[in-house]
Amino acid sequence: MASSAPDRFPWRHALVTGGAGFLGSHLCERLLAGGVTVDCADNLASGSPRNIAHLEGENGFRFLRLDISDPSCASELGGPYDLVLHFACPASPADYLRMPLETLDVGSLGTRNMLGIAARDGARLLLASTSEVYGDPLVHPQREDYWGNVNPVGPRSVYDESKRFSEALVTAHAAARGTNAGIVRLFNTYGPRMRAHDGRAVPTFISQALAGEPLTVAGDGSQTRSLCYVDDTIDGVLSVAASKSVRPVNIGGSDETTVREIARRIVKLTSSASRIDYIDRPVDDPERRRPDTTLVREMFGWEPRVSWEEGLERTIAFFASLPGAPDDSPAAFPAREF
Repeated sequence: MASSAPDRFPWRHALVTGGAGFLGSHLCERLLAGGVTVDCADNLASGSPRNIAHLEGENGFRFLRLDISDPSCASELGGPYDLVLHFACPASPADYLRMPLETLDVGSLGTRNMLGIAARDGARLLLASTSEVYGDPLVHPQREDYWGNVNPVGPRSVYDESKRFSEALVTAHAAARGTNAGIVRLFNTYGPRMRAHDGRAVPTFISQALAGEPLTVAGDGSQTRSLCYVDDTIDGVLSVAASKSVRPVNIGGSDETTVREIARRIVKLTSSASRIDYIDRPVDDPERRRPDTTLVREMFGWEPRVSWEEGLERTIAFFASLPGAPDDSPAAFPAREF
């Protein structure tokens, strides 16, 4: 199936918040390739200059190190923009657990500031939300009209509730002020430029397998996840961005498998001798996770194209190509400018 996102885009000037992060950097790259001028805004609290180093010097690319949660950020941004992709937020457990207040700020203050920029310029805004808004779901697979089962005071709540509130802000802004704004709920995206030690399963398992270390599976590993390779996720995001859709749209893979099986796949693909060890399972860790993607298929003709084997092989090749063992642990990226 061909990509659902066009090779050339209708936008002239885009703002990507969190643009030095995993997903943000891929969005910047894709937009530039499609002829769009891109401002990449990031405070580098969890993003990395390494992710966008290959874009520096590219015609039409500008990096802005700033905190979008600060109301004064509007004066530092350029514009006018016709697209705002709001992807700024610590997304891994390692990051949002060490930056709980900053995570809540970027979902609330940051989202409101970016909605203001979109309203100022008459731009289309797309919010990157998450499958975490469904919490530990009681409905399977998860449809967009499911309200979720979220612990509002648990350890994951700073991320879950930040995203739920940001969705409410986007919806209210669209209804009250007519802002052209939409929402995508992303499920378990993986691929090159993830950080090795960010606490998420795929990069953690790959790094451990390549180093010959035991793969640390939480609980008994029977909990499920639905993986989606980054190129497919970006296609889906840009398809929704190019629309007028306001309602949340799930974007994720259909390859639902257990965390234990993900670890086994990675051991096999890396030809590693690593064993699998089992560790305590985090509080409120979702038991099952798979998106119902009927809406995105029917409205945008999108579905994943990259198989799990091909996607994992590409991701393993990326990690294997890294020089040495760069320190990308959370401590190496202290919170700054919040």
